[in-house]
Amino acid sequence: MGLLDMAMGMLGGDQQQSDNPKTKLLQAAIQMLTSNQSGGLQGLMSGFQNAGMGDALASWIGTGQNLPVSGEQIQQALGNDGQLAQLAQTAGLSQGDAANHLSEMLPELIDKLTPNGEVPQGELGNLAGMLGQFLGHHQ
Repeated sequence: MGLLDMAMGMLGGDQQQSDNPKTKLLQAAIQMLTSNQSGGLQGLMSGFQNAGMGDALASWIGTGQNLPVSGEQIQQALGNDGQLAQLAQTAGLSQGDAANHLSEMLPELIDKLTPNGEVPQGELGNLAGMLGQFLGHHQ
């Protein structure tokens, strides 16, 4: 499954609705993963490691089965006053709802962005940027 197929599958076909909160949340998550301002994937990795969830993140990056995380764990890793608040506001969701959706989206998104079991150098921004543009133009 390609990155675009995966993103559309995560949205359940709702990518056609411009006001769909899950579409907005996915776009914001992609932007977070590729943005130097938020630390990108490396910043997310630090947040998960600092919250004691490095094993879950490593499973998403690795080639094995992805470990699940809860919305509460996402809140711990992203911080209620930091990245999670920004993502929730962008999507028009409560932080709890955003965290619950991200607990389903992030494992698969990061898994697909790291297909060889390692974080790509320089390619992540290009792939995710193209995906963000695609989703932005198809709402």
